[in-house]
Amino acid sequence: MKISEGIKEDGIVVGNVYDKYGSKNPIVQKIMDNFNKSLSGLVARSKSKQIHEIGCGEGYWVMQWKAQGIEARGSDFSAQVIEIAQKNALEENLSADIFEQCSIYDVKPDRDSADLIVCCEVMEHLERPENGLRALQQIVKKHVILSVPREPVWCALNLLRGKYISRLGNTPGHIQHWSRSGFVNLVANYFDIIEVRTPLPWTMLLCRTKGKRIQ
Repeated sequence: MKISEGIKEDGIVVGNVYDKYGSKNPIVQKIMDNFNKSLSGLVARSKSKQIHEIGCGEGYWVMQWKAQGIEARGSDFSAQVIEIAQKNALEENLSADIFEQCSIYDVKPDRDSADLIVCCEVMEHLERPENGLRALQQIVKKHVILSVPREPVWCALNLLRGKYISRLGNTPGHIQHWSRSGFVNLVANYFDIIEVRTPLPWTMLLCRTKGKRIQ
């Protein structure tokens, strides 16, 4: 699968700087295995068969869900990264139409709603994360899964592996930083939190629309 490798669009780093899913490093593989298990577990708990991934990047997860027979699609603000995702889809004999360009700020209920909205590794890139959460409120029918890097653990681990030393371990494009409790408290203003998982070094939340009981 092709990744963006840190290309920029409108001055913003888009997609994945590093091929974390295809890494041969055993430590990275273990970390990503924990992330994958946590995300897959929350998707299974939601019992959703319809997923829209906001900030889908190069399309890895959407293609994984499609292979599992789930109705899945993805969007991203970057035209460049969506072009990569569409090429990746075609290589997997999937329609390029499952990916489209759209900013999180511009989602519309009649076009972008889904039973499950997945928005992983997006909020840390937003100048206005509260506006992003308000936008998600408009399109979540039942559940939403959110994840962000857990700080200061994320930056510390980058430093330990000798990455982004001049930036004190901060990954390019990350402009927001939350501890576990900080992110939980932020999201609780917009959604009811069902479950919190902490696969090192992330905080991952399964939430539902506020005040709504879902069977």
